[in-house]
Amino acid sequence: MTSSTIVGFVALALGGVLLFVAWRASNAPVDQLSQALTGRYTDNTMWYVLGGVAGVVVGAALLYRGYVRN
Repeated sequence: MTSSTIVGFVALALGGVLLFVAWRASNAPVDQLSQALTGRYTDNTMWYVLGGVAGVVVGAALLYRGYVRN
């Protein structure tokens, strides 16, 4: 197993955790109120979503690159 494959697994797992945290945060009463009044979620929730999506994309790309090479 190459180092890029290990980093890919870690990035994919971290992205999944961040997306889960973002989902849980979006159901919080403060976020629900913010979304109802302004039409968008709080900044922290959006950073969790962006970080999670970036982690999943980078992790998947590294895993794909590792499997294509072998």
